[in-house]
Amino acid sequence: MIGRREFITLIGGAAAAALPFSATAQSRLRRIGALLAFDERDPMAQGWVAALRDQLTKLGWIEGQNIQIDFRWSSSNVQTMQQFAEELVALHPDVILSSSTPPTRILMQHTRTIPIVFANLVDPVGSKLVESLAKPGGNVTGFVNLEPSIAGKWLELLKEIAPTIGRVAIPYNPSTAPYAEIYLNNFKSAGAALALEIVAGPVQDLTELERFVAAQGSGTKIGIVPVPDGFMNSVRGSLANLAASYRIPAAHFNRAFVVDGGLISYGNDTNDNYRRAAVYLDRILKGEKPSELAVQFPIKFELAINMKTAKALGLDVPPSLLARADEVIE
Repeated sequence: MIGRREFITLIGGAAAAALPFSATAQSRLRRIGALLAFDERDPMAQGWVAALRDQLTKLGWIEGQNIQIDFRWSSSNVQTMQQFAEELVALHPDVILSSSTPPTRILMQHTRTIPIVFANLVDPVGSKLVESLAKPGGNVTGFVNLEPSIAGKWLELLKEIAPTIGRVAIPYNPSTAPYAEIYLNNFKSAGAALALEIVAGPVQDLTELERFVAAQGSGTKIGIVPVPDGFMNSVRGSLANLAASYRIPAAHFNRAFVVDGGLISYGNDTNDNYRRAAVYLDRILKGEKPSELAVQFPIKFELAINMKTAKALGLDVPPSLLARADEVIE
C-alpha cells in the first residue's frame, strides 16, 4: 500500500511524462541569440525578422512566454560583430541565429558548443563553416541564399534588359564578402560566354564604392552587378543613386535593391529563408543536433523590375522579360 501523497506524486509524474513537448519543454523560458549583419532600422532586415517571428509563433514559440530573443544588429561592422558575438555567447542561449558568413564565422570563434543556425549564407563548405552539406558535423547548420553560378544569370538579365552593354563592373567588399572569389570566377566565365568585359573592384566603404562607380564612366554600354553581401545591402540606396547619376544599368541579388531604385534583381526569397531557419531553431530547441540537420538551399526565387528606373535610363524592357517578372514596380 502507498500513502495518498505518494500516490498523487506518482500520478503527477506519469501525467507529466505523457504530455507532448509543447506542454512540457516549452513551458520554461528558452533563449535564442541573434547576430545580424544589418542596421536595425533597415526595413528589409526587419521584414526578415518578422518572417522569423511569425514562423516561430506558428510553431508555438511566443516571445515573453516560452522564448526570449536577444537581437544584436552589427550594421556590417566586423568589429561590432566581434563585440556582440562575445556578448551573446556570454548569455548562454539555447541556440543562436546568424544572418550571413561574417557573423557566423565570428560566432564560431567564440563557441563550438552552442548550436548556430545561419539564415542567409554563401558557400558554407568552402568557408569551412560545415564539414559537408548533408552532414554539417559541428555546431553549425542553416540555409544557403545563393549559388555562385547565379552570377551568370545576373549577367544574362542585364544583357537582356540593356543589350548595349559591353562591360560590367563588379564591386565587392573583401571584409564582408570573404567568399567573393567564387563569384568573381563565375562572373568571368559567364562574361566571356556573353562577350562582356568584367571589371572587378574591391571597395571597403561607400567612398570607395563611389570612386569605383565614377571610374567606370557613364552610359548604357556599362553595367554594374555587386557581389552579394551585407555591406552591399546596407548601401543599396546609395548604389541605386550612383547608377542613376551615371546612367548605368545595374542588376542585383535582392528585390530590396529594386524597391530602392535599382533596375532589376533576381535572387532567393530571403523571407522564406528566415521562415525555414525558424523551423531549424524549433527542431534544435526540441533536442535535435545541428550536426545532423543538413544545410539546405533556397526553394523560392523572385525576379523584380523597376520600370521607373528603366524609363529614366531610356531602356525598353522586353515584353518577354516583363512576363517572367514576379514584381514590377511602376
